Amino acid sequence: MTLADKFTLSRLIIAPVFFAIYQLPSFFPAGQMLWTIPLLWLIAIFAELTDFFDGVAARKRNEISDFGKIFDPFADTLLHVTYFLCFVIEGIFPAFLFLLVLYREFGVLFIRNLMMKKGITMGARLGGKIKTVTYVVAAAFAFLAVSVQRFGVLDNLYPVIKNVALAVFVISVIFSIASFIDYILVYRKAR
Repeated sequence: MTLADKFTLSRLIIAPVFFAIYQLPSFFPAGQMLWTIPLLWLIAIFAELTDFFDGVAARKRNEISDFGKIFDPFADTLLHVTYFLCFVIEGIFPAFLFLLVLYREFGVLFIRNLMMKKGITMGARLGGKIKTVTYVVAAAFAFLAVSVQRFGVLDNLYPVIKNVALAVFVISVIFSIASFIDYILVYRKAR
């Protein structure tokens, strides 16, 4: 396993850890688990940085591989779907939009498998990268809303931040669907 793949692997490990820590406060009285918020911010920032670092390591060390082209988007998807599930449970993101994200991600996975059968490894495309950036921005605003709510500070800002998070999430779903269409078109050309 290359250094780039190890950075990617860390996201697969971080995703369930994030989910478990995120859910901890639901098992304790309100206000007892506030330490989880800064820890979750650190975990999320580290996870997103590993996405940057795996790309840098792959290019700098000439470790770009067909495995990495598949592994990296898979780890990104798992991490972002984990964030989104937390925010669906929290009531910030609607479940039907989350389902559209899941359908898109499984659809792209299916297309990548079809391409691999043809001997073509399809890595992330520009539309997919833009989608990923919007996923990260939506998750950041949603987590900011959760942070404000759990700390009980700036309560009047919670609905505003929540609505901004929802708006960015809607935009990310639009980019998600557009990039899925792009993957379908690439597959049709390869066929």
